Amino acid sequence: MTNSHLLVGASTSTARPVVRRISPSDLYDSLARGVDDFVAMPSHAIFLCVIYPMLGIFLIALTMGNSLLPLAFPIAAGFALVGPLAAIGLYELSRRRESGLDSSSEHTLDVLHSPSLGAIIALGLLLMGIFLMWLVVAEALYIANFGYATPPPLAQFVRNVLTTHAGWRLIVIGTGIGFLFAVLVLTISAVSFPLLLDRDVGAAVAVYTSIRVVAANPMTMALWGLIVAALLLVASIPFFLGLTVVMPVLGHATWHLYRRAVEPDPNPRLEYVSQGRPRRSAADFPSALFPTRK
Repeated sequence: MTNSHLLVGASTSTARPVVRRISPSDLYDSLARGVDDFVAMPSHAIFLCVIYPMLGIFLIALTMGNSLLPLAFPIAAGFALVGPLAAIGLYELSRRRESGLDSSSEHTLDVLHSPSLGAIIALGLLLMGIFLMWLVVAEALYIANFGYATPPPLAQFVRNVLTTHAGWRLIVIGTGIGFLFAVLVLTISAVSFPLLLDRDVGAAVAVYTSIRVVAANPMTMALWGLIVAALLLVASIPFFLGLTVVMPVLGHATWHLYRRAVEPDPNPRLEYVSQGRPRRSAADFPSALFPTRK
């Protein structure tokens, strides 16, 4: 039963989420709404995403001067593969703001109370697995071109990659394989996480719905992938610091793109309400200790 809920959720309806046809104008409108959300909630977005560029700087610094140097670029580029998971708190803030609910920063953790939490974790682990697979492939590709020898110092390493036949082969083939990984992640996660926050549909249904969205809008979603890749590339150039703005904007925009690509749920889920303890009077002691007291 638990595995069934993880995959297909707890919805009693047999109807699948209805997928819409979207156009490039929907992408631009989603980006505009993402910017609007970021302007309205800048401190929240930066709080959520500052760890993203800092982690990138740390991991690249970690690889400098040792045998992991060839993985510095694959690690940085591969962050886009787990970006949909990293932005899940942003989807929640946009969802709450859209519904007219309190969108203060503590609500970024409301996902922990979601009935779809198990499915969200499962999908997150899938993305992490794809990221690790990308690193394994990248390392194997480097070894195939440069062998098992210890990488040279950074300056020589860069010259080897940029000025040799093996280096250019590594760049071309690596870029092609990385593109395939990016297409895979875009296809299975374009709307998966927002859908799981919005409905208790299960990981399998969320992934299948995302695939259906991409299949119904191949050119538009390809454009969306290019926009995301371009923005992440530009934001990564100044030591990843631009990601503190680009990541939240893209995260918020992804929620609004989901709203355009998938019909609203005719039976929306109830909001989680924290069950705070009622205030007690000193006169209630010690009877308040007994659970039978109303």
